[in-house]
Amino acid sequence: MNILIKNIRQLLQVRDTPVQKVSGREMKNLPVIENAYLYIENNTIADYGKMEDLPETKANEIINAAGKVVMPAWCDSHTHIVYAGNREQEFVDRINGLSYEEIANRGGGILNSAKKLEETPEDDLYRQSAKRLEEVIAMGTGAIEIKSGYGLSTDAELKMLRVIRRLQTNYDIPIKATFLGAHAIPANYRNDRKGYIDLLINEMIPAIAEKGLAEYVDVFCEKGYFTTEETERILEAGKAFGLVPKIHVNQFHAIGGIQTGIKHNALSVDHLEVMRDEDIEALKGSKTMPVALPSCSYFLSIPYTPARKMIDAGLPLALATDYNPGSTPSGNMNFVVATACIKMKITPEEAINAATVNGAYAMGLSDTHGSITRGKEANLIITRDIPGYAFLPYAFGNNHIDTVLIRGKVVTP
Repeated sequence: MNILIKNIRQLLQVRDTPVQKVSGREMKNLPVIENAYLYIENNTIADYGKMEDLPETKANEIINAAGKVVMPAWCDSHTHIVYAGNREQEFVDRINGLSYEEIANRGGGILNSAKKLEETPEDDLYRQSAKRLEEVIAMGTGAIEIKSGYGLSTDAELKMLRVIRRLQTNYDIPIKATFLGAHAIPANYRNDRKGYIDLLINEMIPAIAEKGLAEYVDVFCEKGYFTTEETERILEAGKAFGLVPKIHVNQFHAIGGIQTGIKHNALSVDHLEVMRDEDIEALKGSKTMPVALPSCSYFLSIPYTPARKMIDAGLPLALATDYNPGSTPSGNMNFVVATACIKMKITPEEAINAATVNGAYAMGLSDTHGSITRGKEANLIITRDIPGYAFLPYAFGNNHIDTVLIRGKVVTP
């Protein structure tokens, strides 16, 4: 199937020479071709350029994108979309004055989701998760990472990861699976932290590795959850079985988790709402991608990642949704990009770079996704008729997406 998209108002994120990521001042540069065409052949980007240079092509389908922007689909590198039910009562509790930590301390939060997940049959869990996945694809997500972590037992964690495997099998977008058994200490191990960590290391990780159910290992390194020492033990165990580290860090407190992640060559460190100067310095020169989750800050009314300070210090930055039932019940990357511009004071160019090429890096997908580059998969967004790409975060409450293509196939009308 060959598709020609012609008369494109703006073709975004055009990288003739592919890049792994962009950092610091480079993030202000978003390569654009005005009045462009894009040619898709066998599910991949085959050619592009200015309309005046359009060669003769044989296309099975021609899409007229006059007045529209075409860009790579969003790369969402941090989600928890495999979960059961919802936590709307906790939303009401927070409105009535309870903090996230207070809700967690009385059995809510992650432990609430773990209880619901344990009680939910696997097929039902798959149906709920597939519906969420289809919704985010329709909103322009073309690559996604999904974490476990609402199981907190060997059987339930394996159930979550099997659901992720089914999603990988049944949907065309790349889905990266992350083992996050170290999301919280389950209630039955409240007085035996070491026992639960031993279970993670000696039983869960080997079982997951044997079945090939995850590519990454993650830990919630935070006060009241897992210490840096515990995080190191879990990451080392995961690495021994070929799992690449990614870490939740600095959401509420800075306790040295960023340094721990860098020490263990973490692909990404995520959240970063609380950042010290030494944390920023530690990230300089590392291969670890900082990932901000602005819609989590929005929903919980906690500080936003100091993205402006980080980019000005020369760091790269990725943006992701953190889609989960407790702190971010939304997988809308368009809202994430807009919120990053409005609340974190980064430019539209920086935000789009963060949500495409840098998001791809944070999932190990730089070679195949995140930019308009010949040979990359044709996972694309075609907007509605808009004045230009800055209109996407500017008119933040509107749906600007007309069409989403996954591997060169239209998945939304």
